[in-house]
Amino acid sequence: MTKTVTVGGLPLGGGHPVLVQSMTNTDTRDTEKTLRQIRDLHAAGCDLVRISVYDEACAEAVKTLAAESPVPLVADIHFDHRLAIRAAENGIAKLRINPGNIGGEAKVRELADCAKAHGIPIRIGVNSGSAEKELLDKYGGPTAECLVESALGHARLLEKAGFEDIVLSMKSSDVRLTIEAYRLAAKRCGYPLHVGVTEAGLPGQGTVKSAIGIGALLADGIGDTIRVSLSGDPLPEAAAAWDILRALNLRIRGAQLIACPTCGRTCIPVAEIGKRVEKALADLTVPLKVAVMGCVVNGLGEGREADVGIAGGKSGGVLFVKGQEPRKVTGDLGAILIEEARKLAMERA
Repeated sequence: MTKTVTVGGLPLGGGHPVLVQSMTNTDTRDTEKTLRQIRDLHAAGCDLVRISVYDEACAEAVKTLAAESPVPLVADIHFDHRLAIRAAENGIAKLRINPGNIGGEAKVRELADCAKAHGIPIRIGVNSGSAEKELLDKYGGPTAECLVESALGHARLLEKAGFEDIVLSMKSSDVRLTIEAYRLAAKRCGYPLHVGVTEAGLPGQGTVKSAIGIGALLADGIGDTIRVSLSGDPLPEAAAAWDILRALNLRIRGAQLIACPTCGRTCIPVAEIGKRVEKALADLTVPLKVAVMGCVVNGLGEGREADVGIAGGKSGGVLFVKGQEPRKVTGDLGAILIEEARKLAMERA
């Protein structure tokens, strides 16, 4: 089990629930737009949100952003330890840096002392494109061993400064390399791990790559916080992260659709009803499994893990609610299922 660190009051690591995070892509200096995106990401299910802090104006904006954000914020900083210190003083909850590129041991110690004073953990983020040249030469490229050695080398700089509230990440755009690196890191240290496939691409292929890489690691019990990295609007990142967590039953939030793939016995338009149900229940936050099954032959049995569901029949369908006797229904089966699901959600809220 990994060590627990605290991010703005949220426990990260140590067997606590996996935290979902994403990153804004607004100009951090524009606090109005950035706060709007932070709030949207919070509504989409993010526990943490990262922002880029790349100059003094960004570091100053942290004061407003941290004060008004509904979630703890993480500052992403490169090369300048003064920006990290200013962000910490202005209320940031976590830092993302590479200690090896901020200017030597004295500056690392200064930053470590500041982070310790403010109770702020530091994530060391190593990517396959940012590993040190000497390590790339040593291993013949960005191998798993290379990425892990780089991350642990940066961690030793903080440890030497007396700081150990550390989170590690070793990301690559190569899914297999990502998995190998995190599995190796999990064997070699007890620091919490931030898991993700970097530069995964656009929603679609990028989502699949992220689901495979992050999902494989979470299934192994590796990973304390996750970020699905997709190009464009960050909101799909939060949705994808929750889909991964729901698929592994690690965290359940909102409605999860169970639907059969359909076959010759299918009596109702499963895909059409499923899309309606998914859209109509998208605002729910109460955990709820909702099933749309094509026939009564296998529908009731295959959908039994659902809390509520519909199984199609030749003249209507069967509505089933966990703990109750199934009952025949006719008419608009999608509307009937949505109404029953909302009723159940209200009872559980």
